Amino acid sequence: MKTFEGIDFPFVSLERGFWHRKQELIRDATLPTVERVFRDTHRFDAFRFDWKPGMDWQPHIFWDSDIAKWAESVAYVLRRGRDEALERSVDEVVAQIREHQDPSGYFNIHFTVVEPDNRFQKRTEHELYCAGHLIEAAVAYFEATGKDAFLKAMCRYADHIDQVFRLDGSAAFETCGHEEIELALVRLYRCTREPRYLDLARFFLDRRGRSGKDARAFYPWANARYAQDHAPVREQATAEGHAVRSMYLCCAMADLALEDGDEALLDACRRIFRNVSGRRMYVTGAIGSSHLGEAFTVDYDLPNGEAYAETCAAIGLMLFSRRMLRLEPDAHYADVAERALYNGFLSGLSLDG
Repeated sequence: MKTFEGIDFPFVSLERGFWHRKQELIRDATLPTVERVFRDTHRFDAFRFDWKPGMDWQPHIFWDSDIAKWAESVAYVLRRGRDEALERSVDEVVAQIREHQDPSGYFNIHFTVVEPDNRFQKRTEHELYCAGHLIEAAVAYFEATGKDAFLKAMCRYADHIDQVFRLDGSAAFETCGHEEIELALVRLYRCTREPRYLDLARFFLDRRGRSGKDARAFYPWANARYAQDHAPVREQATAEGHAVRSMYLCCAMADLALEDGDEALLDACRRIFRNVSGRRMYVTGAIGSSHLGEAFTVDYDLPNGEAYAETCAAIGLMLFSRRMLRLEPDAHYADVAERALYNGFLSGLSLDG
């Protein structure tokens, strides 16, 4: 399989213009605002692992991922220049992760202090999703600063996930309800070159649409199609279900197609991309038309007044487009990415950051 190299983030410097101003806005306004809100809403407090029943707040199932996304964003800012205050804030979180990580390598706040008996028992509860975002943050922070404490902690967690899911098969499910772990594992493999992480990403993709453990609905609308679990990944042809999850799955499929030279997987990515861009995407580049399940529905069902069109889904489409562009030089992928960037993504940030 012939592939094409893009120019990655570390090698691009925006010195002026529209996107340079947006980068400065995110550094100076958005990241400090997010940090303040996360402190006010106890997300940082949760990393102390001292929550008890009866307190006036409770760690939510995706608080880990909220902090992880913020930390990953900090890492990209730090690639442009050191910021001691931001770096110190991330280092404090990393220290708490290392202090409270289970001896097995497991790390999840909610399923340690709120539901300790339900580790890897609830497919829909974002457990592996949180793990994936923590892994992505750890890789980004290592690449930005050279500090490896976060990365080592998440390698231990990935090793534990590999043992539980791929080797022992002791979890109550085989594929996560919200994709993210798959693409994160490929990223971890590219950083560490540890082949077990690529094997685990391959396992999660190959089990989708095949696992009897996962073939049941969790909500009235959360069936196999909602979870992109209606068919094996190489047989899928349309974008189905929750739009963000669908795009994250496609990102991982494209990543694995690149790593393995898997033409069948690439063909599935092509089919799904053409279905999205030709039949299930708004003129703005937004996707996921239904508020029920934040989901794709059927071809050309793109209502205006009831459009859900989540910003996260637009980001997912951009990420998928970029990966496809590395696999083949088709300007259509770049056009879709740009359309989503200037509309579906940009609308999620206010003018003052």
